[in-house]
Amino acid sequence: MLSIDEIKQLIELIDESTLDEFELETKDSKILLKKNKTVVSAPQVEVPVAVSPAPVQAQATEQAAAPQAETTTTDAGLEVITSPMVGTFYASASPEDANFVSVGSKVSAQSVVCIVEAMKLFNEITADIDGEIVEILVSSGELVEFGQPLFKVRKK
Repeated sequence: MLSIDEIKQLIELIDESTLDEFELETKDSKILLKKNKTVVSAPQVEVPVAVSPAPVQAQATEQAAAPQAETTTTDAGLEVITSPMVGTFYASASPEDANFVSVGSKVSAQSVVCIVEAMKLFNEITADIDGEIVEILVSSGELVEFGQPLFKVRKK
């Protein structure tokens, strides 16, 4: 079962995202959040006292500690940089700043290509490959999923 603080954080993330509805179901509970609606469902099953959210927190801590973009090979010799976590994608450090990369930008393995915000933590995502950005697959402010393709890169 999620704590009240974790539920509040989920509500904030959903509120800031483009999602209209979010549902989380475990073996012991179900949470349904809908934007601009007055209905938020509570757990449908009584939760035993021994249930602990520690595994969820440990996974989130591991992901926040070492965000690494994964790359996968696609057709035509292109590599794909994927999101290492669920969060909000930002193309620049702030709205006034220039984007980290654009189509045609040369990147190295250490180049920061974007930021993914998860639970109020801003994680810099690096390219992890040398090459040239050929396509940007998401927009700034968009909610991204774990493993979702972010960029296509022509490897050098």
